[in-house]
Amino acid sequence: MLQIKKMELDEEIQSCFNVMSQLRPQIKENEFISRIHLQMKSGYQLVAALSNGEVAAIAGFHLHENLAWNKYLYIEDLVVDENKRSSGFGKKLLSWLHNEAEKNKCVQLHLDSGIQRKNAHRFYEREGMTFTSHHYVSQL
Repeated sequence: MLQIKKMELDEEIQSCFNVMSQLRPQIKENEFISRIHLQMKSGYQLVAALSNGEVAAIAGFHLHENLAWNKYLYIEDLVVDENKRSSGFGKKLLSWLHNEAEKNKCVQLHLDSGIQRKNAHRFYEREGMTFTSHHYVSQL
């Protein structure tokens, strides 16, 4: 059975580490909970798609508003466990995020995706998302 659940307690957050580390390998396990809680202070929310109680996919997001996009939901992290891909978990989680955006009166849903993540790009496009901009970075 699939369940989408907000992960807020330390043990719930910790249960997301193995999947999150597939997307964010630079994060150390002993820092994971404290880093999530720090982000939560600025509105970050962590949700998981659970299959029979086991984390199959996760998403981290913020609700924002700006002049360019009005009110929107920004997906910061979205990853399906590499052993569970192509099983519908990403589709269900993305659908939940769309519903959450609508529930919060957002007019758009946004995410950035690394240029190397070609399979993810195909998934987003299949799900009706469009490529609209380039994101530039300057290392400091």
